[in-house]
Amino acid sequence: MGETDAITRWWRRISLRAKVTGVTVGVLALGLVVTGIGTMPILRNLLIDNVESQLPALVTSDLATITPSTDGTGFSAALKDERLGLSEYFVAVYDAQGALVFSGGGAPKASKPEFPPTYTLAQATLDAGRTDPIVLRGTDGSEFRAAVAVREDPTSNITFIQVVALSLDEPDRIIATFFGVFTTVALVTIIIAALATRGLVTLTFRRLGRVESTAMAIAAGDFSQRLTDLEPTTEVGRLNGAINTMLDRLDASIAQRDRSVQQMRRFVGDASHELRTPLVSVRGYAELYRMGAIKGDEDTARAMDRIEKEALRMGVLVEDLLALARLDEQRELTIEPLDLRPLAQDAALDLRAAAPDRTVTVVDMTAEKPEPEPSATAITRPAPPTRTVSTRGRIPAILRRRPREGGTVPEIDFSEAIVAPVSTPPIVLGEENKVRQVIANLLGNARRFSPGDSPIEVVVGADRRRGVGWFSIVDHGEGVPEQIRDQIFQRFWRADSSRTRDTGGAGLGLAIVASIVRALNGSVQVTETEGGGATFTVSLPLAPSRATPEHLLQDTQPIEPLDLSH
Repeated sequence: MGETDAITRWWRRISLRAKVTGVTVGVLALGLVVTGIGTMPILRNLLIDNVESQLPALVTSDLATITPSTDGTGFSAALKDERLGLSEYFVAVYDAQGALVFSGGGAPKASKPEFPPTYTLAQATLDAGRTDPIVLRGTDGSEFRAAVAVREDPTSNITFIQVVALSLDEPDRIIATFFGVFTTVALVTIIIAALATRGLVTLTFRRLGRVESTAMAIAAGDFSQRLTDLEPTTEVGRLNGAINTMLDRLDASIAQRDRSVQQMRRFVGDASHELRTPLVSVRGYAELYRMGAIKGDEDTARAMDRIEKEALRMGVLVEDLLALARLDEQRELTIEPLDLRPLAQDAALDLRAAAPDRTVTVVDMTAEKPEPEPSATAITRPAPPTRTVSTRGRIPAILRRRPREGGTVPEIDFSEAIVAPVSTPPIVLGEENKVRQVIANLLGNARRFSPGDSPIEVVVGADRRRGVGWFSIVDHGEGVPEQIRDQIFQRFWRADSSRTRDTGGAGLGLAIVASIVRALNGSVQVTETEGGGATFTVSLPLAPSRATPEHLLQDTQPIEPLDLSH
């Protein structure tokens, strides 16, 4: 078990480049060895078969000359052609009684086969009918293939046995030569393959080297690194894509963590900063009461009234802070098509109920009022023209004028007039409660920072070319200087802290507006109202036609603009 673990550790210490090269070259070498081992026996058998195929023709040929003896009791034999002594085969001649009469042939220094000393006619007849050749051994242990034939000399009518043997030295020499050539070629092939594989692997792993260097840079803390080779058809490309996706998610997680930490710190700092003053006031009144400085019912009632107001103020602060914290969490909103016209009308009704003496006007810039029918008892007045309002908050000049001093403040008119809608109604994508909160906060801001007798206009419109629906809250108060317009949406920012304390604001209303609008993929900006005042314009994405409910696309009854020129 320990040896296996040692081998495993050794294998793991080897680089991937060396592993791929080694395995490739090893497989190639193994294939060559198997090829050589499998080829040589096949080749040798083919060469032996070629030798054996020559024996039948040779053994039936007249290779020896038969000469009868003078006494007529026997015969002598010799090679028919002396040049056969240089041939590659050997010949043995036996008489009818099986005695060896003659043997010879082959090269002078060649190994001789060991012919049997006796060979009976019956055995020769039996061996002549064999389909497989006879195997003989040489004097040096070499192998021969032999064939037997019973012959009769035509001149002397002497029956004799002729044995022909062929050596296997030639096939063995061919096999040896083949082995040497194959081994040399195989070694050269392995060396070339090793070098080529090493170069190819190095070239291929160069991309992995970039991945490695990028990973090392990321490990060192540089999370901005990204891989560029993103070919989806290759393994490295898919690996690079997966690493980039992982890094993006890691960056998003780290950014989310940092945002959460910053949000928590900001929330704690904002809460401690804003709650300090009311808490000090409550504690001060409590200490005065404990010390006996507050005496009598009138002083006690006044102290309790101040404590109650500070507690209410703390409650408002906590609710605003919690609202901002929830917005910072980026919770998923319920996005749906919303018609801005009824939302603006509801907000204007709420403000009119809270401030009965203030003139509130709702202007729908997306519809036209039809011409009234003339009558004998009514004065015909032309309908106010439809004007396009940009999202920068510009409104008709008729709405930019302040009411003349001493003039009669007109009552707000929320009567419904039948009008023909144009092709782009102000139907946006948003969450109804959040949009209502935005309108309410902007109207509350306009109410606090404008005189009590000045009008407020809520203008609603849409811009199909830009793909936005918008509404503007127009007041005629002191306005917002241009140099601080980028700061008023910051949390707890106040242009005049003492005045803000009097108006009851904490600097969170516009921050909540900015956070909600940003969460709804919209924008908010402030411009100057002509004649003085501030115009806050909120733009939200228009709802696609296919996503708009049918009841919102039916004929609507927008608010008729009021004529404030009188």
